[in-house]
Amino acid sequence: MNNARPRRVVVAMSGGVDSSVTAALLREQGHEVIGISMQLWDHSDSAADENFGSCCSLDDLQDARRVAEQLDIPFYVVNFEEEFRRIVVEDFVDEYFRGRTPNPCVRCNQVVKFELLLAKARGLGADCLATGHYARIAREDGNYRLLKGVDPQKDQSYFLFALTPEQMASTLFPLGELTKQEVRRLAAHYGLRVAEKGESQEICFIPDDDYVRFLEEERGTGLLSGKIVDRRGNVLGTHDGIYRYTVGQRKGLGIAHAHPLYVVGVDAERCEVVVGAKDELLSRGVIAEHMNWIVPPHADPMGASCKIRYRHQPVPCVVRPLAGGGAEVLFGEPQRAVTPGQAVVLYDGDSVLGGGWITAGIE
Repeated sequence: MNNARPRRVVVAMSGGVDSSVTAALLREQGHEVIGISMQLWDHSDSAADENFGSCCSLDDLQDARRVAEQLDIPFYVVNFEEEFRRIVVEDFVDEYFRGRTPNPCVRCNQVVKFELLLAKARGLGADCLATGHYARIAREDGNYRLLKGVDPQKDQSYFLFALTPEQMASTLFPLGELTKQEVRRLAAHYGLRVAEKGESQEICFIPDDDYVRFLEEERGTGLLSGKIVDRRGNVLGTHDGIYRYTVGQRKGLGIAHAHPLYVVGVDAERCEVVVGAKDELLSRGVIAEHMNWIVPPHADPMGASCKIRYRHQPVPCVVRPLAGGGAEVLFGEPQRAVTPGQAVVLYDGDSVLGGGWITAGIE
């Protein structure tokens, strides 16, 4: 979006350095800036809250409010706790109990930020919503494109593959052309109180990153226990619940074996955890569902690169759209630990072609 002329912009403020610098930059550029923080999760009952580096704690809301006061911009808090639980948290729990490993950050961006919060912004008469994501939006020949952020260590385009053209038309990513170091320097330049604040953790609603405890608090203990087997069906041991395991996991199997064993699959129907040698983690490709195409695909197979998890280095691939909104993605060389429930995101250079949810690896 061309932001040369002054606009009314709502900034999603988390209380961190990135969203704070976003607000400061836009205000300096002459825009009418409104800060909004989202109350997503009630940590008041959590013993870990004092040391919990989430992006939605009460301390973070206070930091966002103080930055807004410092910048002299209006500030509001919207309570999305009910929606966040229904859309993100319940999906997170359900996925683990289906034997999959979810990515709640993608789901939160897709629905909470760029549907619910964008609707709130429009309700305030805003022209657009701005966030502190490290990504870029470009418009070429009337079409919107999602691009990687210029900082390869911070690029967050992976989490944004579900954006629609309509959402991109009303979205600003002011940090997309900056590195994290430059953002820190700008925060110090503006004198922002959060200039040296640390990074928030990925899963904002799980204290101490103990997802097993969280899942058991949500659904109870002793559920979906069963056998640990190899790919030939030989029983090697037992487990206390499939939700405790993810593809690629080595620790916590409790099996004595001549060679290291890894989780190579989770069979939710049988309540079985499948283990194997390290080379059994390799897959030739993935099958994905619910594809969102930012760039319309060709009917024929097309070359691209892909990421099968956030910190994964993009690898060459060939993509073939499937009936029903899915896709087959074949890697240029086998990749390790393809994980159902994670997203596969497709790229052409810096441009995001689209992405979807991994349902299975291709052996």
